[in-house]
Amino acid sequence: MPPTNSSTPGAPPPPPPVAGTGRRGERFRVLLASPLLPALALLLLLFVAYIPALHAGYIWDDDSYVTQNATLLAPDGLRRIWMERSASPQYYPLVFTTFWLEHRIWGFNPAGYHIVNILLHGLSALLLWRLLRRLRLPGAWLAAAIFAIHPVHVESVAWITERKNVLSGFLYLAAVATFLRYAGIGGLSSSTPGGGAVRDARPLSMSWGWAVATALLFLAALAAKSVTSTLPAVLLLLVWWRRGSISARIWALLLPLFAIGAGAGLSTAWIEKHHVGAAGAEWAFSWAERMLIAGKALWFYVAKLIWPHPLIFFYPRWQIHHAPLGAYLAPLAALLVLLLLWLFRRRLGRGPLVGALVYAGTIFPALGFIDVYPMRFSFVADHFQYLASVPIIVLASVALTSLGRRLIPPPTATFAAPLLGALLLLSLGRLTYLQAKAYANPETLWRTTIAHNPSAFAAQSELGLILYRRGDLDAAAARFQAAIDLKPDYYEALNNLGIIENLRGNHQVAADLFRRALDVFPGYVPAWVNLGTAEYRLGHTAEAIAALREALRIFPDGAETLCNYGAMLAVSGNVTESAAALDRAADLGMVTAPSQLALAAAYLKQHDYPAALRHFQMGIDADPSNARLYNGKGVALAHLGRLEEAAEAFEKALALEPRNAEYSANLGRARRTLLRKPPPPPAQ
Repeated sequence: MPPTNSSTPGAPPPPPPVAGTGRRGERFRVLLASPLLPALALLLLLFVAYIPALHAGYIWDDDSYVTQNATLLAPDGLRRIWMERSASPQYYPLVFTTFWLEHRIWGFNPAGYHIVNILLHGLSALLLWRLLRRLRLPGAWLAAAIFAIHPVHVESVAWITERKNVLSGFLYLAAVATFLRYAGIGGLSSSTPGGGAVRDARPLSMSWGWAVATALLFLAALAAKSVTSTLPAVLLLLVWWRRGSISARIWALLLPLFAIGAGAGLSTAWIEKHHVGAAGAEWAFSWAERMLIAGKALWFYVAKLIWPHPLIFFYPRWQIHHAPLGAYLAPLAALLVLLLLWLFRRRLGRGPLVGALVYAGTIFPALGFIDVYPMRFSFVADHFQYLASVPIIVLASVALTSLGRRLIPPPTATFAAPLLGALLLLSLGRLTYLQAKAYANPETLWRTTIAHNPSAFAAQSELGLILYRRGDLDAAAARFQAAIDLKPDYYEALNNLGIIENLRGNHQVAADLFRRALDVFPGYVPAWVNLGTAEYRLGHTAEAIAALREALRIFPDGAETLCNYGAMLAVSGNVTESAAALDRAADLGMVTAPSQLALAAAYLKQHDYPAALRHFQMGIDADPSNARLYNGKGVALAHLGRLEEAAEAFEKALALEPRNAEYSANLGRARRTLLRKPPPPPAQ
């Protein structure tokens, strides 16, 4: 039967035109249905929340990671980053490769490094959204948005040093995505048009390309931060959640990854203990005490995700020794929750149990069972839960979305649910914006930390260093003293206060402070060097030399220490060892005018004028504005009979210090000697 048109008698009138129909309206509907707008909205939220970070500078540890990292400047820096474990503060070669590349693009401009951190975090948020959509979980976009702008992540995003987190996090999530492809988990199918199925019955991908991609991304994530070593366990849990069993092919892929991850974790633990310095009384805990730390930390991080205020760079360090029995309820409660989720897995589904296990497994490296250096200041830190926050955020988003669908009737839910979600995201975004301001510069960070946690002894000491560099010695000394009052064995503050006392002329007080620091940590090289300076100023040359010798025993390649050591040896008359020390310093790239002056003067006393002349010239090359070096050079030249050159050297010394009577007298004698000198015989 032919179609009826509008002119056919008795036919119903055509429907009125609908606004937005036609090609333009169709394109608009396609645009609304595409993932482009939600992705752009996610990135917009992120960048608005992190506007303060775009204008921030460098803070704690950024010097050793970027601005004062000699490996980034070395011609063979890229090779050393990958081949030498000690070339960087931690062996995360992929992180330092990004810094190496960025330094060649924008130098030490902090804005570039901050932008890259924000972009990596944004890419992780987008990837998380796509993963949750593939897993057909409700509230996928909400979870990704919360992850993107939750204030607990400011420490990872706004702190350049924590490139470790944002880079490893992106690679970690990318590895999950490729694994889901390989395992055939997620995605829409004809049997589940709306999604939401608990069990995936799709076969594994026959292409090993996804498996290889998973392994490579996992290796890259480990090269950015070894906390990602827990990924194979997470992937096993995802398979068990969606399939109920784990095939031999999955085991074949994941068992080697387990071994690699365990090796990376053990390597990092060794580096933390033997290279970074996570060893000593501050890490001496029994297993029972470590269980207590772990239980408190598990609940602490969940609480900060639920109520992110206040967020502090250094949280108060819990008193673990001799804790009351009630404190052990925290780890017992965590175990009880896991037990209940297991017992009720048929009623609740395996999802909540898997989410809790993924959270516990991902946060495990930061729970205190493995000694890491930040435990010296606090057992918890916001950046420790960057990846571990994902399962908690996902569980909360799924619960909120599902609860909203049950409690809010459909007509009201059309506008109420987005409104409530917007209010939540605006609240989190505002907190993130305010928290990011604290990372503007070191002084702002430390003052903010002290305001929230006055017991933060490290913040007091770091603020003292800023005031010291500014020249406010009294205020700096007060901060160092405050740090010592809070922690009497804080050897860095003892050393720093000793430096100020040395500058004030209280050399004996300074020496006592340096010895107190060394009583706590005998291997602390700066305290040995500073003790040598204090002893020298007290007139105890032998004690000064002994202190510097001990510093060099601990760290033989300390170029500045070698210069000071060489200068003191020269003053004591030991020119042979002095010359050897200063030559070693020169080989390491450091030549200082004071040390060369001391050695050259010692050679003058021994009438070794050629050696004296050589070291005077080395000093001049290091500091052409030092008049004493030119005068000494002139004296050596005069003794060698090179009077014209001697006169030139005295003239340069006098030009630098016109009122110096000694230089003027030396120049006068050189000129008079030249006048009395008979002219050379005429050429034949």
